[in-house]
Amino acid sequence: MTRSRWLFATAVFLGAFLLFLVEPIAAKQLVPVLGGSAAVWVTCLVFFQTALLCAYLFAHWMARRPRWLIYFGLLAAGLAAAIGWSLRSLAMGGVSNHPILAVFAVLTSTIGLPFLVLGTTSPLMQVWWARLQGTAIPYRLFALSNLASLLALASYPTLVEPHLTLRAQRVAWCFGFAIFAVVTGMLAYRARSANAAQTRSEDTDESDGAAAPLTQKLLWVLLPMGAAMQLSAVTSYLTANVAAIPMLWVLPLGVYLLTIILAFEYPRIFPRSIVTRFLIIMLASLGYAFSKQDVEWPLRISIGFFLVEALASCLFCHSEAYRLRPRRRSETTMFYLLFAAGGALGSFLIGIAFPLVFRFNMDLVITCCFTALLAFLVTWQDGWSSRLLWGVGTIIMTVQMFWIYTVSLRNTQVAVRNFYGALRVKQNFGYPGATLRTLTNGNVEHGTQIFGTDAQRHTPTTYYAEDSGVGLAIRNCCEGRPRKIGVIGLGAGTVAAYGRPGDHIQFYEINPAVEPIARNVFRYIRDSGAEVSITIGDARTSLATEPPQGFDVLVVDAFSGDAIPLHLLTTQALALYRRHLAAGGIIAFHISNRHVDLEPPIALLAASAGMQARHIYSLANESRGEYTSTWMLVTDNAAFFQQPELVSHAFDPETLPGLRPWTDDFSSLVPVLHW
Repeated sequence: MTRSRWLFATAVFLGAFLLFLVEPIAAKQLVPVLGGSAAVWVTCLVFFQTALLCAYLFAHWMARRPRWLIYFGLLAAGLAAAIGWSLRSLAMGGVSNHPILAVFAVLTSTIGLPFLVLGTTSPLMQVWWARLQGTAIPYRLFALSNLASLLALASYPTLVEPHLTLRAQRVAWCFGFAIFAVVTGMLAYRARSANAAQTRSEDTDESDGAAAPLTQKLLWVLLPMGAAMQLSAVTSYLTANVAAIPMLWVLPLGVYLLTIILAFEYPRIFPRSIVTRFLIIMLASLGYAFSKQDVEWPLRISIGFFLVEALASCLFCHSEAYRLRPRRRSETTMFYLLFAAGGALGSFLIGIAFPLVFRFNMDLVITCCFTALLAFLVTWQDGWSSRLLWGVGTIIMTVQMFWIYTVSLRNTQVAVRNFYGALRVKQNFGYPGATLRTLTNGNVEHGTQIFGTDAQRHTPTTYYAEDSGVGLAIRNCCEGRPRKIGVIGLGAGTVAAYGRPGDHIQFYEINPAVEPIARNVFRYIRDSGAEVSITIGDARTSLATEPPQGFDVLVVDAFSGDAIPLHLLTTQALALYRRHLAAGGIIAFHISNRHVDLEPPIALLAASAGMQARHIYSLANESRGEYTSTWMLVTDNAAFFQQPELVSHAFDPETLPGLRPWTDDFSSLVPVLHW
């Protein structure tokens, strides 16, 4: 008996641990073609929830009509696929035009089958346990699986990624999957010997409770759907509107998994009355926070507040789902199947549907409105006071949703949303003697232009001022001759302001929605004296397919957001940049970021390639619309840094002991994060 319990616990724990460990590994492999967008993770989440639904569907069928040869065959095929994935590199060139389809296609062809096998573990183990031990369904195994998921999620950025290459990660994961396959195969063989008559009788057995009504089964879908919407919406809101912090998505997912553990393993610790009141307080507080759109809260308070709101909402949804769990063993896999269906539907709405429907990021307020509606439905039988409370709350949240949309329209020239984010052009008429237009993606600014005098309109602003790193590089690179400049990251097209007749400026931009905004809403490109061309797609993928361009200056400006595209900062990327540089050319890295210090890794990258690197720090000037900025200039032309203007502005970069050069197979932001 004790050995069986350990085997079941090992299978459940190892299956869930591997399930959540493979998610960040697979997602990281998608970065080189999808540009490091935060939406990569949200879309991966949609895939994982959908794959989990398919796994639960197979588990439900397997529990009712066991086909052991099929299961053993699936286990063997999953192991073979895992071995193949661990040994080969990922090739994804040319798929970034359809990023959502690219995510699904790549994940399906690489980890789809192993993920499906792992996803069946928790529901099948519970059914097999009940049959072999003759006891009730052990729902605590579901909590154990989520504890393992939480540990895997926490260990990846702190223990796995900083110490192992991607190839080593895949091999180690494959080894763990092999152990899982052996343990699961042993348990499957034991379950196979269980009384077949017992399996058939479960379909009609009424001794362990009445069948769940249709309304209860509907809530098995809606409640986890609300929790999954909270997870995705809070993740999206935090990274887009609160703080562009890399790996911030770990925190909401950790909260989500924690609520499942608390709801399924410790339901008595949090009585329903306490959970409901907690939810009321947090939704009311969130409504107040939304009403203060122009107020900036301290960063830690903002992040903590939204995480606590997610905790309250997800705990309520998961606690209610556990309270409404089936009493019949025969309905267990149906419960998990509908639970997974709700999770897949919730993540699909936030990750795919809402960006196509709404121009602004309204995900969180819509989700909170839906959460209030869920509370209204599940507490209906608690009496008129509860109905009145949640009915009024739902109405207030709905009204606020329309109010926020109306406020978002104010001073907005253009609003576009797609896979890569929510772009917005705001027009401010309060700038002294002129109009100011600003392009933002969430809370990250990607350029401004002053529409006043000709001199103001043609002056580069924000991080691209004339005394900034890029300004000094362009002005001192070519001694008066025509220049060829490459720019990774279009934004408002500010760098085009440096263009002179005879110059050529080549922009690379991954988001197709940015080009029409830069060309038509801003004037930098139209007024530039240079010939300007734009290539849409991931810059590294595009450069790899082009002949050497002979850039005098290559500007790499893609590190201001929450998802740092590390594939643009590897030794392989630097080798590619050098292939496209003219003799003595300069690479200008824009590294202004409050949360990540990219100076040491770039300095190490330059040193490993035998190049010189200097950092340039420029101060803000509000009268000219200039921001404080930090740039790194890298070149193999020693004479460049001897010019008077560079001697007085460029300084030796800081280093970080123990840091390893980043490669396509190894990189980690943990050592360079500002904690």
